[in-house]
Amino acid sequence: MSPITDSELLEALLPVAVAAGRAAYAIYRRGDADVQYKADQSPVTAADRAAEQIILEHLQRIAADIPVVAEESYAGGHRPSSGAAFFLVDPLDGTKEFIGRRGDFTVNIALIRGGAPVLGVVYAPVGGMLYAGNVVARHAFRFLQPAEPHTAKAGAREPVHVRPAPQGGLTAVVSRSHATPQTESYLQSYPVRERVSVGSSLKFCQVAAGEADLYPRLGPTMEWDTAAGQAVLEAAGGQVLAPGGEPLRYGKPGLRNSFFVAGGPFPLVPLAA
Repeated sequence: MSPITDSELLEALLPVAVAAGRAAYAIYRRGDADVQYKADQSPVTAADRAAEQIILEHLQRIAADIPVVAEESYAGGHRPSSGAAFFLVDPLDGTKEFIGRRGDFTVNIALIRGGAPVLGVVYAPVGGMLYAGNVVARHAFRFLQPAEPHTAKAGAREPVHVRPAPQGGLTAVVSRSHATPQTESYLQSYPVRERVSVGSSLKFCQVAAGEADLYPRLGPTMEWDTAAGQAVLEAAGGQVLAPGGEPLRYGKPGLRNSFFVAGGPFPLVPLAA
């Protein structure tokens, strides 16, 4: 059997994200999230656990030879050697938004190869918008998820691209739950016309779709928080830069990210190393 191509793998990941998102959304609708707290005091819900289990089962069937680093399993002590290629899974990014019933939470699945995200899928169960990106092919798209993702005809999929910096000023997306004074200070370096508060990896997707221009994150994140969104954004022609101006990388010790800034095709103000 021929090895699965990146394009085929991306297609296979679409229904996985949707299935996980549907499970999370059912719990969201019922309001029985069963909120608990991990050792680092970050919240985890029944939706996080249910979505992750679905993703892990599907990835075992689709690509059993690729290790999976998933947030809740990792927190529980399952920390596989990532190797040259591995999946990064955040089954419910924006758990605080989920608990607060604000709606902008997402399911995130990314493939990392050589320390860089190469494929990414981001699904927003509230609203049903599905984003995907193949970085090597420079192809990113979104569509309103139909009954089954594989039934979506090519015409139903809308290519997404970053936009040039608008002459009237930039739109910056900032974290709703994790704003910092450093972020506000950094934004002073740009002609920001509008600031929009958004939860989860949807911030990457808004920049990728040309609905926003800039997303600085001068606060702590983990690799599973950013990998899928970065893949979508880079596939759409954008960039995600760590301090020093290098692309944000993956497979780091402890899987903790540095600060970063994500944006469109215009020059980004460097973050201090």
